[in-house]
This record gives sequence, C-alpha cells and structure tokens, in this order.
Amino acid sequence: MARKGKEVLNALDAAKTQMYHFTAIVIAGMGFFTDAYDLFSISLVTKLLGRIYYHVDGSKKPGTLPPNVAAAVNGVAFCGTLAGQLFFGWLGDKLGRKKVYGITLMVMVLCSLGSGLSFGHSSNGVMATLCFFRFWLGFGIGGDYPLSATIMSEYANKKTRGAFIAAVFAMQGFGILAGGIVSLIVSSAFDHAFDAPTYAVDPVGSTVPQADYVWRIVLMFGAIPALLTYYWRMKMPETARYTALVARNTKQAAADMSKVLQVDLIAEEDPQTNSSSSNPNSFGLFSKEFARRHGLHLVGTTTTWFLLDIAYYSSNLFQKDIYSAIGWIPAAETMNAVHEVYTVSRAQTLIALCGTVPGYWFTVALIDYLGRFFIQLMGFIFMTVFMFALAIPYDHWRHRENRIGFLVMYSLTMFFANFGPNATTFVVPAEIFPARLRSTCHGISAACGKAGAIVGAFGFLYAAQSTDPKKTDAGYPPGIGVRNSLLMLGGVNFLGIVFTLLVPESKGKSLEELSREDEEGGSGGGGDAREMMDVANSGRTVPV
Repeated sequence: MARKGKEVLNALDAAKTQMYHFTAIVIAGMGFFTDAYDLFSISLVTKLLGRIYYHVDGSKKPGTLPPNVAAAVNGVAFCGTLAGQLFFGWLGDKLGRKKVYGITLMVMVLCSLGSGLSFGHSSNGVMATLCFFRFWLGFGIGGDYPLSATIMSEYANKKTRGAFIAAVFAMQGFGILAGGIVSLIVSSAFDHAFDAPTYAVDPVGSTVPQADYVWRIVLMFGAIPALLTYYWRMKMPETARYTALVARNTKQAAADMSKVLQVDLIAEEDPQTNSSSSNPNSFGLFSKEFARRHGLHLVGTTTTWFLLDIAYYSSNLFQKDIYSAIGWIPAAETMNAVHEVYTVSRAQTLIALCGTVPGYWFTVALIDYLGRFFIQLMGFIFMTVFMFALAIPYDHWRHRENRIGFLVMYSLTMFFANFGPNATTFVVPAEIFPARLRSTCHGISAACGKAGAIVGAFGFLYAAQSTDPKKTDAGYPPGIGVRNSLLMLGGVNFLGIVFTLLVPESKGKSLEELSREDEEGGSGGGGDAREMMDVANSGRTVPV
C-alpha cells in the first residue's frame, strides 16, 4: 500500500463522527427498511390470498394457499435475494460500490409496484405473476446487503464502525414494524368501510370483493421509501477505500473524502499506486493465499448466517401459524377475510415492537463496547435456551392462562436474535475481508444466509403441520408438529454457537489491519506498513 493511500485511510479511521456519517446511515438504511418491509409483508397477507383465490364451496374452513403455492409465494423472494447477493456482491467489487447502488433500488421500486399489480385469468395465474415479480424484487433486495454493508464500513471510522453498520441493518426492524402498521391501517379501513359477516355465518360473503385491494396496497407501499431514497444514493461518491485500494486513484479518493467528511487532505498521485503487479496482496478469491488468510473466516461467516436464518426466518414468516397453534389468534372461521389480516398484523406488530426493534438498537448501542464475537455468541446461547424453553413444555404454553408467558418467551427469542447474530452476521463480513473482495465475500456470506432462509421458509411450512392428518391445513401432509419444529430450531441455534468460534473479533481495528492489507513485501514495503500502524496507534489525524 503506497504511503499516500495510507494517509487517506488513516484519516478515514481517525475522522470524528460527522453529519455525513448519519446521512449515510439513513441513505443505506432506507434500503434495508424497504428490504424488510417487502420480505416480511407477504406473511401478513398470505391467509387473505388463500381466502380470495382458493375458496372451496362447502368447506368448513376458509380457503388456504395450496402447499406448493404457499411455498413459492413465501420463498421465491429469498431465491431472488440469494441470486442478487452473489451477483451484486461480485459486481460491487468489479465496477465499484456507487455504480451499482442505484440499480438495486430501482429494481426494488419497479417490482414492489409489479407485485401489487399482479394479474391473471386464473388463481394460479395471479400467483405465478406475483411470484415472478417477487423473485426480481428479491434480486434487487439481495444487492442491497453487500453494497450497503460495504459502503458503510468503508465510510466509518474504526471507533464507531460497528455501530454505524449495525444502525443500517437496524432499519430492518423499522421496516418489519412499518409493514405491520401499514397492514393494520389498510385492513382496519377496509373492515370498517365494507362490513362482512364471519366465515362461519356466510363463507362467500365473508370475503368482500374489495378485499383484493388490501394485499395489493400493502405490497405496493414498499416502493415509496425506496423511491424517496434514490436521488440521495446517486449523489453519494464512491468510497475512498475502494478508490484508493481497488481503483488505485489516491488523488480522487482524497478529493471525494474531503467533500463529504470535511477533512482537507491533498494527496498527490503516487506512481506505486497504479501498479498492481508489485502488490503481493492481489490474490484472488479462489487462491491458496486467500484460503490461508481468510478461509476459516469465510466458513465462519457463511455457516453462522446460514444457521441463524433457518431459525430467524422460519420464526418470522410463520408467526401467524404459531399464534394460531397456541390459540392467540382466533380460529379463521370466526373472522371475515379482512379482519383476519388485521388480527395477524396486530400480533406481528406487537412482537416487532416488543422484541424485534429493541434488539436491533441494543446491538447498535453496545457492539463497539462488548464486541461482535461476544454479542453473537450470547445471542445464539439465549436463542437456544428460549427455543428449548418454548418447545419442551409446549403443552403447558397452549393453556389459555399461559399464552402471555409464551408470547414473552417468544419475544425474548426475537430480541436476542437481533441483539445477537442477526445483526453481527451482517456486520462482520463487511470488516474482515480485503477491499477488492469485500463486497463479494459479504455477498457469499449473505447468500448462505438466504439459503438458510429458504430452508426455513420451505421446511417449516411442512414441518409445523400437525401430526394428526385431520388437523393439517388443506393439501398438506402430516408434519412433525410445532413442538418438534421448535426443538429442531433450538438444535440449529446450538450449532450456531459452535460455528461462531470461527468468527474473529473485529472491534477497534482498522479494516486494513483486519484484512491484512497493511502487510507488504518488497523493499520499503515493511517500513510503510509500520508507519501506517504507528499513525493509527497514535490516534493522530493526517496533517492538512
């Protein structure tokens, strides 16, 4: 690393927290707000989709989505997200973070609108169109993971970097909460405007024609925050670390940083900067050197994210089924279609308010004090304990007088997921890999997480079905029951504890120290590396 490049990076690490840091959190965070809204809002309206498009005349229960359709509607966005994380993660390292950052947002806007405008001549036609748009919606969402995390880590100083990246991810909690609130408002308005009897009284009349607008409005609303953020994303300059370390243009990196972080740093073009042949740190992702330096780290970030998302997404997407199983949500036939949306939304909003959102912000407040490793290990431990505490005495929790206790325990599980591995698995991959591979490695880690989400979304749908064939949802084979499903999730969380041991602590270290990009060979290289460390350890900013 050339001396001029080090001066730029040292200035970034030592820069005081400024208004632009918070601006960047909002700009990147609104993408995650939209991501969470779009991914989780579908769970609020799946029961309504079943009533509208799969009603069976003469049935004692309202219509439900057939197993294959329910799996597709719930899981197809995750398939798109996985593909988007890999593609945009790679593209972010090849073309730069800024160049592809706006593309992801526009894909999200267009596909949110498309989801609400899904059409077809038959029920399956509407669902196929919805799945098409939700796949590409997920593709855009996937790009936001590696790009937002990498951009925030490369803008931040090393003292508060963890809190800044976690704050971007914490906007996901507000997105989940917003999804519940929007659904509550829309369903309440339609329920009051179009009075309908319960399904038990009038199976056909319980689903008013106007109910078809409810799910469309809820899904389309996700386009609004993304659209509002697009202009500001386009104004963000490329990160100085990418420009200096990957594009090797130190002068431009210094100019960009001076504009946004109010640090006057003049860097002359260094002839060494543009010479990649003399840089021994130019190894690729599939090289032996990468495997030696970062192989175990990548195994740690991918496995922990995979295991976390199996438990996290299965719990989040199928909260309504868990609540129904314990009797917190009334039987479907005792409600009309729109009121059922209101009831499900109210339950999920309460859990988000009490457990999900606070958990995210506890991480933001404490991550740079407790460290990433401690918070992740603690989170997995408590998730394991609470999941087993819900599963083992499951029959106890089903009694009416014990339902509040179940909800408290369930909320604590979600709290420690977010004050734990759900946040740290996002933060750490953005810190520990080299700049030229950072977005790619974060994308790989996130894609493994979404593979876990797919396992959770498809697997839990079938596994949580009752062992009694008479009590399963229409079209589903008997499963292992909610109790055994919760026991399995507890086991998954325990494995997360084990694989967390492969993840390094990144608190208080510069990105170059973590990725070992400050190690150089050749004449003069060691002196420059030592000089960088001396400057970083002294806490001095680069002189103007």
